[in-house]
Parts: sequence; C-alpha cells; structure tokens
Amino acid sequence: MEIKIKALKFDPDQRLTAFIEKKVSRLARFFDSENNIAEVTLKNDVDGKMARIQIHIPGEDLLIERDAKTFEDAITAGVDAMKEKITRSKEKKQE
Repeated sequence: MEIKIKALKFDPDQRLTAFIEKKVSRLARFFDSENNIAEVTLKNDVDGKMARIQIHIPGEDLLIERDAKTFEDAITAGVDAMKEKITRSKEKKQE
C-alpha cells in the first residue's frame, strides 16, 4: 500500500511521519491487492488536530475524518474506524 501524507500549512516531523506510516500500513492486511493508495491529510484546527484518511481501492473510495487533541490520537481513532468501514464494505460486496 502506498501512503501519501499531506500536512496543511505545517511540516510534520519525522516521528509523526513514522507513526502515521506504521499505523496506516496495518490497514493493508484488509485488502487483497497491493495497488491501494492511502492519503492522510493533517490539519491544525482551532479546536484541535484533524486527521483525514482516504483509501482508494478499485471501484471505491473510503474516507474517515477524526478530530482529537493530538495527531497521534486522531490517526489512531481514524485507523480503527477505517478497519470497521473496510470490513463493512467487504461484507456488502460479498452479498
């Protein structure tokens, strides 16, 4: 899985980038093909930090947005929600 990280109006440090790649790469277990692209967009909001995870799989795009006090918390919550969304999507395709 290819992971693209975009940060709006700031540069993420190496530690944050490594954390994102580690967490998001775990989602690759849920896919059959290796041609999937995950785009992670980070944004500083007035209320906190926002993480947007979008996964492009053949025939479908999955999107999750999460807000939290830190980017790490937002990424963790987003990856957990994306796992559930991928599972539901696969179940719909099998029916």
